Amino acid sequence: MDSESAAREGAAVGLARRSRALDITVLMGGPSAERDVSIASGTAIADALARVGHKVIRADISPTDVSALDRPGIDVVFIALHGEFGESGEVQGLCEARSLRYTGSGPRSSQLAMDKAATKQICRRQGLATPEWVVVEQFQVPAQVARQLNLLPLPVVLKPVDGGSSVDIVIARDAAERDGALDMLLDKYSRALVERYVEGREITVSILGDEALPVLEIIPSREFYDLRAKYADDAGTRYVFDHGLSDEMVQAVQAAALTAHAALGCRDMSRVDFILDEHAVAHLLELNTIPGFTSHSLLPKAAARVGISFDELVDRIASMAMQR
Repeated sequence: MDSESAAREGAAVGLARRSRALDITVLMGGPSAERDVSIASGTAIADALARVGHKVIRADISPTDVSALDRPGIDVVFIALHGEFGESGEVQGLCEARSLRYTGSGPRSSQLAMDKAATKQICRRQGLATPEWVVVEQFQVPAQVARQLNLLPLPVVLKPVDGGSSVDIVIARDAAERDGALDMLLDKYSRALVERYVEGREITVSILGDEALPVLEIIPSREFYDLRAKYADDAGTRYVFDHGLSDEMVQAVQAAALTAHAALGCRDMSRVDFILDEHAVAHLLELNTIPGFTSHSLLPKAAARVGISFDELVDRIASMAMQR
Protein backbone atom coordinates (compact mmCIF):
# COMPACT_ATOMS: atom_id res chain seq x y z
CA MET A 1 0.00 0.00 0.00
CA ASP A 2 1.44 3.41 -0.94
CA SER A 3 1.50 6.32 1.50
CA GLU A 4 -1.47 8.08 -0.14
CA SER A 5 -3.63 4.96 0.10
CA ALA A 6 -2.58 4.39 3.69
CA ALA A 7 -3.44 7.98 4.57
CA ARG A 8 -6.86 7.65 2.99
CA GLU A 9 -7.54 4.38 4.79
CA GLY A 10 -6.37 5.88 8.05
CA ALA A 11 -8.63 8.89 7.57
CA ALA A 12 -11.63 6.63 6.98
CA VAL A 13 -10.92 4.60 10.11
CA GLY A 14 -10.32 7.78 12.08
CA LEU A 15 -13.65 9.20 10.95
CA ALA A 16 -15.46 6.08 12.12
CA ARG A 17 -13.75 6.23 15.50
CA ARG A 18 -14.37 9.93 16.01
CA SER A 19 -18.06 9.80 15.10
CA ARG A 20 -20.34 9.16 18.03
CA ALA A 21 -22.56 6.17 17.56
CA LEU A 22 -25.89 7.32 16.18
CA ASP A 23 -29.32 5.77 16.24
CA ILE A 24 -30.14 5.56 12.53
CA THR A 25 -33.29 4.35 10.82
CA VAL A 26 -32.64 3.29 7.23
CA LEU A 27 -35.73 3.56 5.04
CA MET A 28 -35.88 1.14 2.11
CA GLY A 29 -38.36 -0.66 -0.10
CA GLY A 30 -41.41 1.54 -0.50
CA PRO A 31 -44.15 1.53 -3.12
CA SER A 32 -42.33 2.52 -6.31
CA ALA A 33 -41.26 0.50 -9.35
CA GLU A 34 -37.72 0.81 -7.97
CA ARG A 35 -38.58 -1.13 -4.80
CA ASP A 36 -36.08 -3.96 -5.39
CA VAL A 37 -33.25 -1.52 -6.08
CA SER A 38 -34.19 0.42 -2.96
CA ILE A 39 -34.01 -2.72 -0.83
CA ALA A 40 -30.56 -3.49 -2.24
CA SER A 41 -29.39 0.09 -1.58
CA GLY A 42 -30.87 0.18 1.91
CA THR A 43 -29.38 -3.16 2.88
CA ALA A 44 -25.91 -2.07 1.76
CA ILE A 45 -26.25 1.24 3.62
CA ALA A 46 -27.50 -0.40 6.81
CA ASP A 47 -24.71 -2.98 6.77
CA ALA A 48 -22.09 -0.24 6.30
CA LEU A 49 -23.48 1.97 9.07
CA ALA A 50 -23.48 -1.01 11.43
CA ARG A 51 -19.87 -1.80 10.54
CA VAL A 52 -18.74 1.67 11.64
CA GLY A 53 -20.53 1.32 14.95
CA HIS A 54 -23.95 2.94 14.59
CA LYS A 55 -27.18 1.46 15.89
CA VAL A 56 -29.21 0.68 12.79
CA ILE A 57 -32.89 -0.10 12.38
CA ARG A 58 -34.08 -1.16 8.92
CA ALA A 59 -37.59 -0.12 7.91
CA ASP A 60 -39.63 -1.01 4.85
CA ILE A 61 -41.88 2.03 4.86
CA SER A 62 -44.92 2.89 2.76
CA PRO A 63 -47.50 5.70 2.58
CA THR A 64 -49.90 3.52 4.59
CA ASP A 65 -47.38 2.58 7.30
CA VAL A 66 -44.98 5.28 8.51
CA SER A 67 -44.76 3.95 12.06
CA ALA A 68 -40.98 3.53 11.71
CA LEU A 69 -40.67 7.31 11.93
CA ASP A 70 -42.40 7.36 15.33
CA ARG A 71 -39.81 5.20 17.11
CA PRO A 72 -38.27 7.14 20.02
CA GLY A 73 -34.59 8.03 20.00
CA ILE A 74 -33.90 8.37 16.27
CA ASP A 75 -30.89 10.59 15.56
CA VAL A 76 -30.96 10.36 11.76
CA VAL A 77 -33.26 8.90 9.13
CA PHE A 78 -31.19 7.62 6.20
CA ILE A 79 -33.53 7.67 3.19
CA ALA A 80 -32.76 4.95 0.66
CA LEU A 81 -36.18 5.05 -1.01
CA HIS A 82 -35.82 5.45 -4.76
CA GLY A 83 -38.66 6.81 -6.87
CA GLU A 84 -42.19 7.60 -5.78
CA PHE A 85 -42.75 8.54 -2.11
CA GLY A 86 -39.05 8.47 -1.21
CA GLU A 87 -37.45 10.63 -3.87
CA SER A 88 -40.42 12.86 -4.58
CA GLY A 89 -40.56 14.75 -1.29
CA GLU A 90 -43.31 12.98 0.66
CA VAL A 91 -41.17 11.10 3.17
CA GLN A 92 -38.98 14.18 3.66
CA GLY A 93 -42.08 16.12 4.62
CA LEU A 94 -43.05 13.40 7.09
CA CYS A 95 -39.60 13.63 8.69
CA GLU A 96 -39.84 17.41 8.96
CA ALA A 97 -43.29 17.18 10.55
CA ARG A 98 -41.68 15.02 13.25
CA SER A 99 -38.56 17.24 13.58
CA LEU A 100 -36.37 14.33 12.47
CA ARG A 101 -33.00 14.86 10.84
CA TYR A 102 -32.78 13.02 7.52
CA THR A 103 -30.30 12.53 4.72
CA GLY A 104 -30.50 14.22 1.36
CA SER A 105 -32.50 17.03 -0.13
CA GLY A 106 -35.59 18.67 1.35
CA PRO A 107 -39.19 18.17 0.20
CA ARG A 108 -39.30 20.93 -2.42
CA SER A 109 -35.92 20.13 -3.98
CA SER A 110 -36.80 16.44 -4.06
CA GLN A 111 -40.10 17.20 -5.77
CA LEU A 112 -38.46 19.39 -8.39
CA ALA A 113 -35.66 16.92 -9.15
CA MET A 114 -38.13 14.05 -9.45
CA ASP A 115 -39.96 15.97 -12.17
CA LYS A 116 -37.65 15.68 -15.17
CA ALA A 117 -39.41 18.48 -17.04
CA ALA A 118 -39.14 20.89 -14.09
CA THR A 119 -35.47 19.96 -13.69
CA LYS A 120 -34.77 20.65 -17.35
CA GLN A 121 -36.62 23.97 -17.22
CA ILE A 122 -34.72 25.17 -14.13
CA CYS A 123 -31.37 24.04 -15.52
CA ARG A 124 -32.02 25.67 -18.90
CA ARG A 125 -32.63 28.96 -17.07
CA GLN A 126 -29.16 28.50 -15.58
CA GLY A 127 -27.71 28.31 -19.09
CA LEU A 128 -27.19 24.55 -19.10
CA ALA A 129 -27.73 22.56 -22.27
CA THR A 130 -30.53 19.99 -22.23
CA PRO A 131 -32.29 18.26 -25.13
CA GLU A 132 -35.50 19.89 -26.35
CA TRP A 133 -38.62 18.28 -24.92
CA VAL A 134 -42.38 18.33 -24.61
CA VAL A 135 -44.65 16.93 -21.90
CA VAL A 136 -47.76 15.11 -23.11
CA GLU A 137 -50.74 14.72 -20.79
CA GLN A 138 -53.41 12.03 -21.01
CA PHE A 139 -56.24 14.58 -21.12
CA GLN A 140 -54.94 16.32 -24.25
CA VAL A 141 -56.85 15.92 -27.48
CA PRO A 142 -55.09 14.18 -30.42
CA ALA A 143 -54.61 17.40 -32.38
CA GLN A 144 -52.79 18.98 -29.42
CA VAL A 145 -50.55 15.96 -29.02
CA ALA A 146 -49.76 15.90 -32.73
CA ARG A 147 -48.71 19.56 -32.66
CA GLN A 148 -46.37 18.90 -29.76
CA LEU A 149 -44.82 15.80 -31.30
CA ASN A 150 -44.21 17.67 -34.56
CA LEU A 151 -41.86 19.98 -32.66
CA LEU A 152 -39.40 17.11 -32.20
CA PRO A 153 -37.88 15.27 -35.16
CA LEU A 154 -37.36 11.52 -34.89
CA PRO A 155 -35.71 9.73 -33.21
CA VAL A 156 -37.00 10.70 -29.78
CA VAL A 157 -36.72 9.36 -26.24
CA LEU A 158 -39.91 8.77 -24.28
CA LYS A 159 -39.90 8.36 -20.52
CA PRO A 160 -42.03 8.86 -17.42
CA VAL A 161 -41.86 12.45 -16.22
CA ASP A 162 -41.16 11.33 -12.67
CA GLY A 163 -39.70 7.83 -12.95
CA GLY A 164 -36.24 6.49 -12.24
CA SER A 165 -33.82 3.61 -12.87
CA SER A 166 -34.60 3.88 -16.60
CA VAL A 167 -37.91 2.09 -16.06
CA ASP A 168 -40.17 2.36 -19.16
CA ILE A 169 -37.73 4.44 -21.21
CA VAL A 170 -38.07 3.92 -24.97
CA ILE A 171 -35.91 5.21 -27.83
CA ALA A 172 -38.34 5.53 -30.76
CA ARG A 173 -36.87 5.75 -34.25
CA ASP A 174 -40.12 5.89 -36.20
CA ALA A 175 -43.58 7.33 -35.69
CA ALA A 176 -45.27 3.98 -35.01
CA GLU A 177 -42.78 3.12 -32.26
CA ARG A 178 -43.12 6.63 -30.80
CA ASP A 179 -46.91 6.52 -30.76
CA GLY A 180 -47.01 3.05 -29.22
CA ALA A 181 -44.58 4.04 -26.46
CA LEU A 182 -46.53 7.22 -25.82
CA ASP A 183 -49.78 5.28 -25.42
CA MET A 184 -48.08 2.91 -22.96
CA LEU A 185 -46.69 5.76 -20.86
CA LEU A 186 -49.95 7.71 -20.80
CA ASP A 187 -51.90 4.60 -19.79
CA LYS A 188 -49.44 3.85 -17.00
CA TYR A 189 -48.46 7.32 -15.76
CA SER A 190 -50.93 9.84 -17.29
CA ARG A 191 -47.97 12.02 -18.33
CA ALA A 192 -44.97 11.42 -20.56
CA LEU A 193 -41.83 13.33 -21.42
CA VAL A 194 -40.80 13.21 -25.07
CA GLU A 195 -37.25 14.39 -25.65
CA ARG A 196 -35.01 14.90 -28.65
CA TYR A 197 -32.63 11.98 -28.96
CA VAL A 198 -29.00 13.00 -28.62
CA GLU A 199 -26.43 10.48 -29.73
CA GLY A 200 -23.24 10.52 -27.73
CA ARG A 201 -21.34 9.30 -24.70
CA GLU A 202 -23.19 8.72 -21.44
CA ILE A 203 -21.42 10.45 -18.55
CA THR A 204 -22.37 11.19 -14.99
CA VAL A 205 -21.14 13.37 -12.14
CA SER A 206 -21.87 12.54 -8.52
CA ILE A 207 -22.01 15.31 -5.93
CA LEU A 208 -20.99 14.70 -2.31
CA GLY A 209 -21.56 17.64 0.00
CA ASP A 210 -20.46 20.59 -2.11
CA GLU A 211 -17.86 18.67 -4.12
CA ALA A 212 -18.16 17.24 -7.62
CA LEU A 213 -16.61 13.78 -7.77
CA PRO A 214 -14.74 12.47 -10.84
CA VAL A 215 -16.57 12.26 -14.15
CA LEU A 216 -17.57 8.69 -14.93
CA GLU A 217 -18.36 7.39 -18.42
CA ILE A 218 -20.92 4.61 -18.72
CA ILE A 219 -20.50 2.25 -21.67
CA PRO A 220 -23.44 -0.15 -21.86
CA SER A 221 -23.36 -3.21 -24.08
CA ARG A 222 -27.02 -2.55 -24.86
CA GLU A 223 -28.62 0.29 -26.82
CA PHE A 224 -28.55 2.55 -23.77
CA TYR A 225 -28.09 2.42 -20.00
CA ASP A 226 -31.43 0.75 -19.27
CA LEU A 227 -32.62 -1.16 -16.20
CA ARG A 228 -30.82 -4.37 -17.12
CA ALA A 229 -27.63 -2.52 -18.04
CA LYS A 230 -27.70 -0.83 -14.64
CA TYR A 231 -28.29 -3.78 -12.37
CA ALA A 232 -27.73 -7.17 -14.03
CA ASP A 233 -24.42 -8.77 -13.13
CA ASP A 234 -24.00 -10.16 -16.64
CA ALA A 235 -25.08 -7.02 -18.53
CA GLY A 236 -21.54 -6.18 -19.63
CA THR A 237 -21.75 -2.48 -18.73
CA ARG A 238 -18.36 -0.80 -18.39
CA TYR A 239 -17.66 2.10 -16.01
CA VAL A 240 -14.71 4.19 -17.13
CA PHE A 241 -12.88 6.95 -15.27
CA ASP A 242 -9.98 6.94 -17.76
CA HIS A 243 -12.27 8.35 -20.45
CA GLY A 244 -9.75 10.61 -22.15
CA LEU A 245 -11.77 13.80 -21.72
CA SER A 246 -9.69 16.95 -21.49
CA ASP A 247 -9.23 18.65 -18.14
CA GLU A 248 -11.25 21.57 -19.45
CA MET A 249 -14.14 19.28 -20.45
CA VAL A 250 -14.07 17.50 -17.08
CA GLN A 251 -14.13 20.81 -15.21
CA ALA A 252 -16.98 22.11 -17.39
CA VAL A 253 -19.13 19.03 -16.78
CA GLN A 254 -18.41 19.08 -13.05
CA ALA A 255 -19.32 22.78 -12.94
CA ALA A 256 -22.57 22.07 -14.79
CA ALA A 257 -23.43 19.32 -12.31
CA LEU A 258 -22.77 21.63 -9.35
CA THR A 259 -24.87 24.35 -10.99
CA ALA A 260 -27.79 21.96 -11.42
CA HIS A 261 -27.43 20.66 -7.84
CA ALA A 262 -27.47 24.21 -6.47
CA ALA A 263 -30.24 25.47 -8.77
CA LEU A 264 -32.58 22.77 -7.48
CA GLY A 265 -31.57 23.46 -3.88
CA CYS A 266 -30.15 19.97 -3.34
CA ARG A 267 -27.95 18.97 -0.43
CA ASP A 268 -25.72 16.12 0.80
CA MET A 269 -25.57 14.16 -2.45
CA SER A 270 -26.92 13.86 -5.96
CA ARG A 271 -26.01 12.38 -9.31
CA VAL A 272 -26.32 14.38 -12.53
CA ASP A 273 -26.52 12.53 -15.85
CA PHE A 274 -25.43 13.89 -19.22
CA ILE A 275 -25.01 12.91 -22.86
CA LEU A 276 -21.82 14.27 -24.41
CA ASP A 277 -22.44 14.82 -28.11
CA GLU A 278 -20.03 14.84 -31.04
CA HIS A 279 -19.49 18.59 -30.62
CA ALA A 280 -18.37 18.14 -26.99
CA VAL A 281 -21.61 19.64 -25.64
CA ALA A 282 -22.79 18.00 -22.42
CA HIS A 283 -26.60 17.79 -22.47
CA LEU A 284 -28.12 17.43 -19.02
CA LEU A 285 -30.70 14.63 -18.82
CA GLU A 286 -31.71 14.48 -15.17
CA LEU A 287 -30.65 14.82 -11.57
CA ASN A 288 -31.12 12.10 -8.97
CA THR A 289 -31.37 13.21 -5.33
CA ILE A 290 -31.12 9.67 -3.92
CA PRO A 291 -28.58 7.83 -6.08
CA GLY A 292 -28.24 4.09 -5.80
CA PHE A 293 -26.03 2.41 -3.22
CA THR A 294 -25.87 -1.05 -4.78
CA SER A 295 -22.77 -2.90 -5.98
CA HIS A 296 -23.38 -1.39 -9.45
CA SER A 297 -24.14 2.16 -8.32
CA LEU A 298 -22.26 5.19 -9.56
CA LEU A 299 -21.93 7.49 -6.52
CA PRO A 300 -20.04 4.82 -4.53
CA LYS A 301 -17.81 4.14 -7.54
CA ALA A 302 -16.97 7.84 -7.87
CA ALA A 303 -16.33 8.18 -4.13
CA ALA A 304 -14.03 5.15 -4.19
CA ARG A 305 -12.11 6.79 -7.03
CA VAL A 306 -11.02 9.56 -4.64
CA GLY A 307 -10.32 7.19 -1.77
CA ILE A 308 -13.65 7.29 0.07
CA SER A 309 -14.73 3.78 1.01
CA PHE A 310 -18.38 2.74 0.96
CA ASP A 311 -18.49 2.70 4.77
CA GLU A 312 -16.98 6.18 5.00
CA LEU A 313 -19.35 7.46 2.31
CA VAL A 314 -22.53 6.50 4.14
CA ASP A 315 -21.06 7.64 7.48
CA ARG A 316 -20.30 11.04 5.97
CA ILE A 317 -23.81 11.40 4.61
CA ALA A 318 -25.31 10.48 7.99
CA SER A 319 -23.00 13.00 9.66
CA MET A 320 -24.12 15.74 7.24
CA ALA A 321 -27.71 15.15 8.32
CA MET A 322 -26.74 15.07 11.98
CA GLN A 323 -25.07 18.47 11.71
CA ARG A 324 -28.29 20.19 10.60
